[in-house]
Amino acid sequence: MGMSVTISAATEKDAEQIFRLQYLCFQREAEIYGNYRIGPLVQTLDELRTEMATDRVLVARLGDEVVGAVRGNLDADGTGHIGKLCVHPRIQGHGLGARLLSAVERELAGSLGARRFQLNTGHRSESNLRLYSKAGYERVGGTTGSDGIRMITLEKEALADAYVTSA
Repeated sequence: MGMSVTISAATEKDAEQIFRLQYLCFQREAEIYGNYRIGPLVQTLDELRTEMATDRVLVARLGDEVVGAVRGNLDADGTGHIGKLCVHPRIQGHGLGARLLSAVERELAGSLGARRFQLNTGHRSESNLRLYSKAGYERVGGTTGSDGIRMITLEKEALADAYVTSA
């Protein structure tokens, strides 16, 4: 590829690229479950823009192209909720998902004070489960989504010293 991938905060100008990337990336998840009505595939561009206004949204860029994205927010109990982590299929398997996950954890813990992190993935999403397990997440529960897919809830504690950013 010749260029390095950078991770930064998303801007309003990134909304359409994130929207297209999300649609592309979550096709594989939909195929696994035989269900093309999963949340990331039915979300509208306006709904994404609303999320971008309230959540922390990070993007991975290869030049001017958004090739990865992740979102997070903090609840009143100090839990950082992470969602819609996606990496363009052509560059999956090179650690970018782990980098995005770590970056959103740093963002939620460092600037917002998250004490723990929580995320969900489908019960058949083996590559996601491997990624989250390697990152220290453990299964803490599950639910069935409105789309009928069984979701696994994973969580890990934020390590205070691990997310301190240096000047």
